[in-house]
Amino acid sequence: MAKRFPKKPARGPNQPRIIQVDGSLATQSLVAALHQCLDQSWGQARRLIEKRQVQVNGNLCLDAGRRLTVGEVLHVFPHPLALPPQENSVKIRFIDEHIVVVDKPSGMTTLRHPEERFWPAERRQRQPTLEECLNRIVAKRERPRAGGPRTPPRVRPVHRLDRDTSGLMVFARSVKAERLLIGQFAQHSIVRRYQAIVAGPVKSMTIDSVLVRDRGDGRRGSSDDEVVGQGKRAVTHVRAIESLGEYTLVECRLETGRTHQIRIHLSEKGHPVCGDKVYSAKRFARSKSDNSGAPRLALHACELGFVHPMSQETMHFEWPLPQDLAVFLRSLRDSAKK
Repeated sequence: MAKRFPKKPARGPNQPRIIQVDGSLATQSLVAALHQCLDQSWGQARRLIEKRQVQVNGNLCLDAGRRLTVGEVLHVFPHPLALPPQENSVKIRFIDEHIVVVDKPSGMTTLRHPEERFWPAERRQRQPTLEECLNRIVAKRERPRAGGPRTPPRVRPVHRLDRDTSGLMVFARSVKAERLLIGQFAQHSIVRRYQAIVAGPVKSMTIDSVLVRDRGDGRRGSSDDEVVGQGKRAVTHVRAIESLGEYTLVECRLETGRTHQIRIHLSEKGHPVCGDKVYSAKRFARSKSDNSGAPRLALHACELGFVHPMSQETMHFEWPLPQDLAVFLRSLRDSAKK
């Protein structure tokens, strides 16, 4: 049976109710699942969706008729959520005929997941990916010239950031640039520096582990298994920048670039990134509970450096914390002074 929850959330007034989709809810519409699990009328369930209070798998969902599948997770919030970032939230920092460097907003996925590629156009436009937005932005900037191609070449992703991570990314604009940039990532020659706000006092350190797809609970994590082929080596260099009382502002330099590497490494050391709902204190006894009030995942890609794939020029970009994290950081500083 589907899990039911008390009318008053156990975690406090701002925490969402969580519904795990099992066999009893599979193939049902989203509105039907809310009606069943929350003991609300059909109208009340529909209004939760219309007022932007429901996420499916971490994504805001406005489609009451969306059919659910086993394993999906619903979050029902007591307050409306912000609209997903749109095209005007994507900022180009550099562009030429070979590459484009952008500042990715938090809340936007880099690429469309395979199961989402067949969504109707209207549904895709509600929650566009960075790739889709960037293609439209470039097309508007470079309108067709007489005798030229009808549309500019599509951008080609060569790496990605997590949906809730903000910051600098580079895309290729040709097959050759794509191949050469991917080569730099494979050689770990790309400079990637992140800033994160994490729980607890942190000492500067280098974290070196083998990451596997399933650490035992269906999520990625480090493994003690030394069998060849059972994961990939991941190295993160962590430097403490500023103590914030119960929290710390740190910078992380990636030597390798594995999926969720920074979030996993910091959490396994007992310092989960503020606002991280996946790699939290539950798995690791040493971790501190997140009572920070972070507006979202407090992780930002603030520096990016690479060699231009065609000109061989050294390219270097830096971008400060976006406003939401800057405000959050100031609030922690103020609290630490009291």
